[in-house]
Formats: sequence, structure tokens, C-alpha cells
Amino acid sequence: MKKIKFLSLLVAATFLTVAAWAQSAEEIVAKHIDAIGGAENWKKVNSIRQEATLSVQGMDIPVVVTLVHNKGSKQEFTVMGMTGYTIITNEGGWSFNPMMGQSKPEPMTNDMLKYGKDQLDAQGEFLNYKEKGHAIESLGKEDVDGTECFKIKLTRKSGTESVFFIDPKTFYPIRISSKVVADGQEVESIINLSNYQKLPEGIVVPFTMENSQMPAPITMTKIIVNAPVDEVIFKVAQ
Repeated sequence: MKKIKFLSLLVAATFLTVAAWAQSAEEIVAKHIDAIGGAENWKKVNSIRQEATLSVQGMDIPVVVTLVHNKGSKQEFTVMGMTGYTIITNEGGWSFNPMMGQSKPEPMTNDMLKYGKDQLDAQGEFLNYKEKGHAIESLGKEDVDGTECFKIKLTRKSGTESVFFIDPKTFYPIRISSKVVADGQEVESIINLSNYQKLPEGIVVPFTMENSQMPAPITMTKIIVNAPVDEVIFKVAQ
């Protein structure tokens, strides 16, 4: 159950031409944005609510993630009738896990908060990345389960880094590797993404995510875009 607190907030072989591999990081990112619905559709995203199921040891754990663009996120999970949550805003971050014996919310460490705040961008970090103060770099290619992927390193304004493994056929990321500090130790978080589906708003998102820091894959059951969100949900009950 300990790994539940990391809820935060996810093939065929492909033959590529030499010209395709010569594409710059900027070209790859531009094609990626087009593939997942285009910049104009993503610019309209102000909130996302994700409902999912995490199956662990014979239990189906419901997970709900509510994100308001650049304002706040709340991840809720219920186990054996007890509900825990993680809240992150621009002002701070808190976690509450009654399964771990907590009786009240506890502040996040600075390291976890730094990483968490990076996830408040509901429109995608590659969209207008230069204006956001991020930088991208091509790291060549690497095989991921039989798919020779483009490797794009994203260095955020905050200083955190992630490497995106992008399928050259679909231009969807199928893996994201990040360094995350948890409990005072740096660990590599690897998220595998699959089952991409197009939403009514025209954006394309993964419905299955496997995180190396979690005991089982997360399967999305519903994703709602731009539903009204009462930001009181980001207030921490003491």
C-alpha cells in the first residue's frame, strides 16, 4: 500500500529511413502535438477529470484525478472504505493516507512538491515549451519493447527532467522516464503509456498507464475535459 502515495498523478517493430532519423527535436515535438490533436485543441483545455481503476491483490481501487490548468490537482483513492488524497497547488502540496496510519494531511517534501508542481500543466508540457521556459533535446533513438523510438529530453524551467520515448509511427509517447526524489532517495520513475483514444474535444490521450513506482497498471474508465470544477476541492481539511 505504501506505493499508493505515488499516484500522481503511464508494438510492432518500425522501419525508418535515414531522413526520418535526421529530424530535429523541434520537428519531432511538432509532429507529436499534431498527432495528439493539435495545438489549438489543447489550448482549449482548462480542466481534466480522470476516473480510473487500479487492481492490486484482487482489489479494484478507484482513483479520481482532477486537474485545473496551472492551478491545482487532486488525486483521490479509496481502499477498504478509507479515502486518501494528494493535493498540489501553486501554494503547496499535501498528502493524506489513512491506510498508512495518518490522521491528518501532511505537507509534501520540497522535492516531491517541485516534481508535483510540474504536473499542473493540463495542456501538455511540449505545447509552447519555449514560452514556458522549458528546453528540449534529441537523444537519438532507443528500442522500447520492439519499437525504435525517438528519445526527446525535456528540461523544465524548474530544473526537473524527463525523457520521452516517442513512437515514430504514431508520434505518441509510449514511455516517459523521470528522476523523482522520494523519501530522501532519487528513484527512476518509468511510465509506460498505451491504449490511446481520441476524446470528443479532439485531443488524444492514453487510457492505460503503467508506473514503475506502482504495483499495477492504471486503466482509465472515463476522462472528462473542461467540466466545471469547484476549486474548493484544493483546500486542505486540517
